[in-house]
Amino acid sequence: MDTRPIGVFDSGIGGVTVLKEIRKLLPKENIVYYADTARVPYGPRPASEIQEFSLDAVNFLMKKDIKLLVIACNTVTAVAFDYIVRNVDIPVIGVIEPGVRAVRNTKDIKRLGLIATKATVDSNAYQNRLKSQNNDLIINAKACPMLVSIVEEGWADTEISKLIVERYLENMKKDNIDALILACTHFPVLRNQIEEYVEDVRIIDPAEETALELEKVLKAYNILNESEADGEVEFYVSDSAEKFKSIAKNLVEIDRVDEVEIGY
Repeated sequence: MDTRPIGVFDSGIGGVTVLKEIRKLLPKENIVYYADTARVPYGPRPASEIQEFSLDAVNFLMKKDIKLLVIACNTVTAVAFDYIVRNVDIPVIGVIEPGVRAVRNTKDIKRLGLIATKATVDSNAYQNRLKSQNNDLIINAKACPMLVSIVEEGWADTEISKLIVERYLENMKKDNIDALILACTHFPVLRNQIEEYVEDVRIIDPAEETALELEKVLKAYNILNESEADGEVEFYVSDSAEKFKSIAKNLVEIDRVDEVEIGY
């Protein structure tokens, strides 16, 4: 039995959607969540900067004696995953491979919509992996940077977010996509409005598959926490702790958020 915590990292609030699925599947695990809210969004930034910021976050989490790292951010997974793996000596899980697997497990997809940050779309990380499994798959990928800002501002389920969702997805709806993958962990916060607009299109959220992947890796390394008590979650952010808490509490149980300065 290994009671050390799992580290979960995102640029902001989006990774909480992954954390929610982890808590549901693995309630005994202790978790340390870090959000780099002072420097969100990561999507428009160059790869070198994303790598630098990500390593700052990982170094902070490593000081918490984490046993495994979950990169709960598609942007970081897309452009900094290998860089992070080279700099740590613990297992690392990203969200892209689970996302690709979630698409594969959804049958009869011929036309796939993919929405993400600019960095994720430009990296072709999803597109290349998906095409390697099904070269006939037609992928309509679109960067939707304003959706990240909407979620970070706590403006989900507002008229503003509704209009922006419709503007971003207008062409995908016209293209008659069969499914839409939410390739940014912020976007499930807007799932209701997305589903309402695209109607019968299947929505694919990689978060659940990421939690399943985490369970497999914990078992493979024999580091599951098998204690009887439920685990605890510590939350840390680099800015705006109260704002983060006010939004995150709609997704997971949260009592306290501590603000820390790293990498400055």
